Amino acid sequence: MPLIPAPAGVLEIDALWQQNNPNDPSTDTVALLCHPNPLFEGTMNNKVVTTMYRFARDNGMHVVRFNFRGVGQSTGEHDYADGEVLDAMTVLQWIATQTNARKLWLGGFSFGGYVTARVAEQVLLSPHVWGLSDFELLKVALISPSIEKNDSDNLSLPVENTFEIYGNADEVIDPVNMQAFAERLGIAVSVVDGAGHFFHGRLSELKKLLEQHSFDKGI
Repeated sequence: MPLIPAPAGVLEIDALWQQNNPNDPSTDTVALLCHPNPLFEGTMNNKVVTTMYRFARDNGMHVVRFNFRGVGQSTGEHDYADGEVLDAMTVLQWIATQTNARKLWLGGFSFGGYVTARVAEQVLLSPHVWGLSDFELLKVALISPSIEKNDSDNLSLPVENTFEIYGNADEVIDPVNMQAFAERLGIAVSVVDGAGHFFHGRLSELKKLLEQHSFDKGI
């Protein structure tokens, strides 16, 4: 997997290009995925992230996932979201140099869900700062986002294009707080009955919900 220059040194990237061609003429969407908390062994190979990866791949998108600073071959130290948002924006800038696809599907799980929300905010409010003004936010998927220990009070998101999925048996993040977060922002939400934080045994349901929300099927 390639290593790209980043503020904390280098970042490890896993990019899947449709037809093995980053400029495949039939592919206009690229998915960027963010993984859970590195302090609890979160990596880009997490199975929820992998489920999002397969969803995007199977639905004709280019897909890029990466390891945050200090994870795998990525250098640096955990920075409690601020540095990780910078990591994700760095990867997005790299994506802009690799492909002509400009429709953006953002997805993140747990800590990565919070980071994804902040990345979406940057793309929405200040794309010119990052040289990303030609990107269009297609969808923002927040899977069991870590909104309890991270400040989400003043987040600005593309409400109509953002959705949240969580399990009501989540043992890591209080489902009541995740529901309140969705209601406060006015974003669509789906609850997987009986599912815990990591969606053990429920990944096929998660993938189906990703499809439904992303393509407005039965929501």
